[in-house]
Amino acid sequence: MTKLVDTPPASQLPLVGTVTVNDIFASLRAGIHDFRRAPQFGLFFSAVYVVIGFAMVMLGAGHVSWVLATSLGFPLAAPFAAVGLYEVSRRLESGQPLAWPEVLGVVWQERTRQIPWMGAIIVIYFLFWTFLAHMLFALTMGLSVVRNISSSYEMFFTSTGLTMIAVELAVGAVLAFLLFSMTVVSLPLLLEKEVDFVSAMLLSIKVVASNLAVMLIWAAIIAVLSLIALAPAFLGLMVVLPVLGHATWHLYRRALYDPV
Repeated sequence: MTKLVDTPPASQLPLVGTVTVNDIFASLRAGIHDFRRAPQFGLFFSAVYVVIGFAMVMLGAGHVSWVLATSLGFPLAAPFAAVGLYEVSRRLESGQPLAWPEVLGVVWQERTRQIPWMGAIIVIYFLFWTFLAHMLFALTMGLSVVRNISSSYEMFFTSTGLTMIAVELAVGAVLAFLLFSMTVVSLPLLLEKEVDFVSAMLLSIKVVASNLAVMLIWAAIIAVLSLIALAPAFLGLMVVLPVLGHATWHLYRRALYDPV
């Protein structure tokens, strides 16, 4: 006889609210507060992210175009890495036990829900960006790519090199904002409720579209802080990533509300 597995009932989709600039700063303050209350979790999850960053750069050592592509595309993987931080903020908010077995246990249990599908989309998105970055590099640099540029960065300060950097930054910004739109609300929502990942992504895009100016500001804050944090050998992410992860949870709370 086949054993039936109990499946939690599907949750009703929340409604889209209005987000203001004040909500952004309030969420950042709340993110800092959460990080200070439970720094061990923030440092742990960000350390995993930093180690992955080091590994990516080491794999691309000796090839400037690969390092450039991965450095620009690396922040695209941040939303999925922040799921553990969302769980910490959720527990702090609800007063649930905040211990390693509980937090890591919940993160581990997510493998059987919808978040792995989002993770797969993020990975595919990142691989597509890496391929596209290489193609843009080859198209803009032309025959100059046959040179050994791993030991000389002078080429990047030529008109061709600066054009290549500008094109990659522009395309990367568009792709990053698209991924931001799909994940800024969907990942916290999938952690909290039983919703399919497609509906969660569409709702996230709707939140961004309904609050476009404010969400552009939030995306710019994330981008600027992430790029600054990448500079000192990714070590700045040890602080920036936890604060942004916790803050995203609180902004999610302000962006959506449950129907009465």
